[in-house]
Amino acid sequence: MSTTDTVTPARAGRREWLGLAILSLPALLVSMDLTVLHLAAPTISADLRPTAAQLLWIVDIYGFLIAGFLITMGTLGDRIGRRLLLLIGAAAFGVASVVAAFSPNAETLIAARALLGVAGATLAPSTVALIRNMFHDPAQRTTAISIWFMSFMAGSAVGPLIGGALLEVAWWGSTFLIGVPVMVLLLAFGPVLLPEHRAPLPGRMDLLGALTALGAILSIVYGLKRVAEDGLTVTPLVTVAVGLVLGTVFLRRQRTVAAPLLDLDLFRLRTVSVSVLALTIGAVAVGGVGYLSAQYLQLVADQSPIMAGLWMLPPLLIGIVTTIVTPIVGRRIGPGAKTTLGLVVAAIGLLVVSRTNDDSGVGYVVAGLVLLFGGIMPVLALGVDIVVAAAPPARTGAASAITETAQELGIALGIAVLGSISTAIYRQQMRDVVPPEGVPADAVQAARSTLGAAGEVSARLGPALLESAERAFTDGMRLAAVVSAVLLMITAIIAAVTLRRIRATGGGPH
Repeated sequence: MSTTDTVTPARAGRREWLGLAILSLPALLVSMDLTVLHLAAPTISADLRPTAAQLLWIVDIYGFLIAGFLITMGTLGDRIGRRLLLLIGAAAFGVASVVAAFSPNAETLIAARALLGVAGATLAPSTVALIRNMFHDPAQRTTAISIWFMSFMAGSAVGPLIGGALLEVAWWGSTFLIGVPVMVLLLAFGPVLLPEHRAPLPGRMDLLGALTALGAILSIVYGLKRVAEDGLTVTPLVTVAVGLVLGTVFLRRQRTVAAPLLDLDLFRLRTVSVSVLALTIGAVAVGGVGYLSAQYLQLVADQSPIMAGLWMLPPLLIGIVTTIVTPIVGRRIGPGAKTTLGLVVAAIGLLVVSRTNDDSGVGYVVAGLVLLFGGIMPVLALGVDIVVAAAPPARTGAASAITETAQELGIALGIAVLGSISTAIYRQQMRDVVPPEGVPADAVQAARSTLGAAGEVSARLGPALLESAERAFTDGMRLAAVVSAVLLMITAIIAAVTLRRIRATGGGPH
C-alpha cells in the first residue's frame, strides 16, 4: 500500500495579517486621492487662479500617471524588490503630498500631483504582489485580496466626504496632508512586517517598452476623458487612435524581447483572459454609471456634494459586506459561479437604475447602486485573485499591474463611452425643446450643452426648461445603465462557460 503526500500551503499567521493591515492603508489612500480633490477644485481655483487647462491637469494628471506607470512599476518591483519599491513609493508619496499642500502656484501643484501619480503607481502592484507572497493558502489569499480591494474601493467613496469635512474647517491643502501619517506608518512598520521578494533572474529592463506602454495608456485615457467632456471631436479621437497604435507596437515588442514587461503568455489561460475582461467591464459599469449617478444626485435630486457622498455609503457598505463574505461562501461555490452570480446581480442593479425618472428622488439610484456594488465588488476582487494566482511567483508584480491597468482603463472607458451616450441623448432631446418666450439665447444654448451648464443659469431658464433638461439627463443616464447591464450579462455568460471548472476555494482569516 502506498500513500501520496500532499503538500499543504503554509497558513498565514499574526505577522501576515498585521502586514495586510499596513498594505491596506496605501490602497485606501491612493484611491482616496483620485476623488478627494473634486470638492477642493473651486477653492483651489479661487486661491491659485489656474487657467482652465491648468485646473484640468491639476485634477487629472494624478490618475493619468497612475494608469500610465502601473505596468512599468509592476515589472520594476519584480526586479528590485516589491517591498523596496513600496517603501520608495511611500516616501515619494509623502513628500509630494506636503509639496502639494503648500503649493504657492498652479505649476507647483501640477508637478506635485504628477509625482503623486508616479508614486501611487508603485503602491498598488507592489501591495498585491506582496499579498500573493505572504498568503500561500488559497483561501486566506482570497480573503486577503478581498480585504485589500475593499480598502481600495472604500477610499474612492470616502474621499469626497473627508475632503468636504476638511474644507469646512481648513484650507484646501489639508486634503493632501491626509497621506502623510499613512505613509509614515507604512515606512515605520513595513520593514518589520513585510517580507522582501524579487524575481531571481529578472533580466534587463525594457525601457523602450516602458515608454511605449506609457504613451499608449496616457493617450487612450486622455482621449477617452476628452470624448466624455467634448464629444466625438477630431482631437480626442486622434489621441485614442495614437494610443491604440502605440499599444499595438508595445504588444508586438513584448513577444520579441527577452524580458518582457507584460507576460502575454498569461492571456493564453482562458481563466486569466476572462477575469481581465470581467475586471474591465465591471470597472466600465462602476466608472460610468457611478459618475452619472453622482451627477444625478446633485443636479437632478438637488443633493449637496456631501449629501451625495452620504447617499453613496449604503452601496459601499453592501459592497464591503459581500466582498468579505465572498471568500467564506467560496468554500462551497467556485470562483466561476461567484463571478457569474456577481455580474448578474450587478446587471439587475443597473436595470433598477434604469427605472429612475426625473422626479423619483434618490430611491431607484441608491437601490440600484446597492445591487451594482454588492455584485461587482466581489467580482473585481476575485478577478485580481485569479490573475495573480495564475502568475508564477517571479511575475506577480507584473500580473497585479495587469489587473490594476484593466480597472483604470475600464473606469476611463466607462466615463467616456457611457458619458458620451448620456450626453448624446441629452443634447438630442434638448434640441427638440422649444424654449419659453423671454429666455435669453445664451441661457438656452448653455442648457442645451450640459445639465451642469443649465444649473448654472437656472435662474434665467424658467422652471419648464430646467425640468426638460433634468428629464433629458435622466433619460441619458437610464440608457447608459441599460447598455452597462447588457455588457455585464454578456460577460456573465462568458464567465459561466469559461470559469466553471475552477476549483472552489475560500475562507477567512483563522
